[in-house]
Amino acid sequence: MQISIAIPLLNEEESLPELEAWIRRVMEANQFTYEILMVDDGSTDTSWSVIEQLSATNPNIRGIKFRRNYGKSAALHVAFEAAKGDVLITMDADLQDSPDEIPELYRMIKEDGYDIVSGWKKVRHDPISKTVPTKLYNAVTRMMSGVKLHDMNCGLKAYKSEVIKSIEVYGEMHRYIPVIAKWAGFSKIGEKVVQHQARKFGVTKFGSWKRFIRGPLDLLSITFVGKFGQRPMHLFGSIGMIMFMVGFFSALYIGINKLYRLSEGLPTILVTDNPFFYIALTSMLMGTMLFLTGFVSELVSRNAPNRNAYLIEREIQNENV
Repeated sequence: MQISIAIPLLNEEESLPELEAWIRRVMEANQFTYEILMVDDGSTDTSWSVIEQLSATNPNIRGIKFRRNYGKSAALHVAFEAAKGDVLITMDADLQDSPDEIPELYRMIKEDGYDIVSGWKKVRHDPISKTVPTKLYNAVTRMMSGVKLHDMNCGLKAYKSEVIKSIEVYGEMHRYIPVIAKWAGFSKIGEKVVQHQARKFGVTKFGSWKRFIRGPLDLLSITFVGKFGQRPMHLFGSIGMIMFMVGFFSALYIGINKLYRLSEGLPTILVTDNPFFYIALTSMLMGTMLFLTGFVSELVSRNAPNRNAYLIEREIQNENV
């Protein structure tokens, strides 16, 4: 199979029929073999009923329904696991991503050799409350991650099959899949300017406060995991040892200086009356705590349970796919 198309969705009953028909036209016009993975992330409207109806007329549709809302990362994770195509395309279900971009995205993966091609919505049809946080978020992400993408959070992306089968997406990390892939060794990451459609139905599921609060925290998390996830002792242990040694030698100096002054009959004060003694003691305690944190983190990283346990309520598995 050439292409898998993963579509996470939440309460998108109005847009799904039009989106499916649009994708089918593009696939048939280019004679692609394909599947459409629609992951219903706990919708409270009739989205699942629409998926069932669409799958009855299009055998290339596979549906997965969560019992409750787990978030976009969870939906993408199960889609990545289920995908069978050589290239996986992700897109949103709100009709803001154009399926007409799929053939070129596929070509860039297969012919140009990219591991990932990310869409860039250079011209956006969003309110300023959404575009300004997005620009700030992308600028900070480029600076911290080294992945030079203009639109990290664009839902329209293409991946080699090897990429999606080699990475794990959890929490709110769907925003940083290119960064996760880079840390996993997939460094050929490209970008393509894509058309951004104005929202036709419904409302956005992501508020600006989430971008301001969750975005930076997720970036710090994925940066730490990427650099030190397999060796947390290298970070905590190193800082802890430096702080402990600074405190230890400071306390040693204070003690030696005290003994010297006593031996020479010079006036001196109690060690506990010296404020630098408490600074040195605090530094030693913090260094010890950081070292122990690194040690415990090493144990946790080697025995972490599966973080992706999602309760799937129903699934459509067409035999022809």
